[in-house]
Amino acid sequence: MRVLFVVPPLAGHVNPTIAVAAELTARGHRVAWTGPAAALAALLPAGSLVYPAGDRSGGDGIDVLHGRWRDLRGIAALRFLWADVLLPLARAMLPGVHAAVEDFAPDVLVADQQALAGPLVARRHGLPWVTSATTTAEFTRPFAGVPKVGEWVAQRIAALLAECGAPSGWDPRFSPHLVLVFSTPALLGDGGRGGDEAGGPPAAEAHSSAPAAGQAGTASRPAGRRYPAHYAFVGPAFGSRPSPGDFPWHRLDPGRARVLVSLGTLNREAGARFYPAVLRAADALADRAQLILAAPADLAGSVPHHVVHQEYVPQLALLPHLDAVLCHGGHNTVCEALAYGLPLVVAPVRDDQPIVAGQVTGAGAGVRVRFGRARADELHQALAAVLDDPAHRRAARRIQASFAEAGGARTAADRLEKLWAGAAAGPGTTPTETEAGTEPEAGSGPEAWTAPEPQPETANEKGP
Repeated sequence: MRVLFVVPPLAGHVNPTIAVAAELTARGHRVAWTGPAAALAALLPAGSLVYPAGDRSGGDGIDVLHGRWRDLRGIAALRFLWADVLLPLARAMLPGVHAAVEDFAPDVLVADQQALAGPLVARRHGLPWVTSATTTAEFTRPFAGVPKVGEWVAQRIAALLAECGAPSGWDPRFSPHLVLVFSTPALLGDGGRGGDEAGGPPAAEAHSSAPAAGQAGTASRPAGRRYPAHYAFVGPAFGSRPSPGDFPWHRLDPGRARVLVSLGTLNREAGARFYPAVLRAADALADRAQLILAAPADLAGSVPHHVVHQEYVPQLALLPHLDAVLCHGGHNTVCEALAYGLPLVVAPVRDDQPIVAGQVTGAGAGVRVRFGRARADELHQALAAVLDDPAHRRAARRIQASFAEAGGARTAADRLEKLWAGAAAGPGTTPTETEAGTEPEAGSGPEAWTAPEPQPETANEKGP
């Protein structure tokens, strides 16, 4: 079997595919990736087969986009994600993904939920395609509270399909063949058919209010509703990662609880106000807890001697030595912590992070705090709660057990093999006449298929 992974240039979206690819390779299958190659080179193992797609989009580079995005919050951040990142990336990646399919000839295409070019190309070639869901926000009715935003996202996706000659009535974020979800219902909750406001999938009810700092959640979940059979909840999948350099392991204090503080790879620069509050909380806890702070030196400021500070840490290697994690609510960091049974303090910044934070508190596995107006006393109280209240650790260990049972990369590989074994293309994959008609002629090369020109937005389409 030959499997092509279509991914955006984001570590949290690439990392799970590395683990699945390693499992497939160990079974004798061939794998490759396609996406912005310059960014993927730093994220994938040495020697990985990468087909460039979207590197020369003519728009702003990822660094420029990140600089514009990092100070946005709420609806503004969501609109920027779709209008300035995901939709332009999809258009830019289309020729490269097509060229990758032509050259690599995959049997199955696995597309990240935010790499919309993948399903569009898979349909053109009649390939079975799989959704790689590296965050679970899309399964929780994310636009229930802001339906106009959901309608706007649905309209933009529909416009992209129309530009590419694809039929309406399907959603490239959700494969009809197989959806690999790198979580479990123990964290996400049970789901049922109903579809969210963006015209999407069967989805669980959103988990709304979080408990106040120091209070455990109710750990309640909707009962009696289930996801479709082709939704495979495989739990987190851990693969090899580039080394962040040396770490001062000798400084870890066995006599105190150890807590990792991380805002992930994309949100770290937003922590200028957050890090000082964390360090004041660390001072108040110094007699009983040691914080390991992963943050840029210029933002961390003066770090007390009892805190271990490093810009980057070997997170997976560090987790077995910890007692809790304070983070931004990024899906990968949350699931990695829970895979080791660690309770969390979550301070969501933007995008899917408030939803993931709600999943953590709804499961009883942690406490949510404010990010934008973080106070040292609130952080102190929250950290003390997850370290002292055994209910949080018990909930984290229940999720840990569900992750272990789910099987991770092994189960994902099993499901891909099962799809391949039965694999004539299923419903929704065979290209329509319109789609097939936009194929480049044989031998014409990938340059013959250029990305569609986006249509100008009307005043009503420019978003909420």
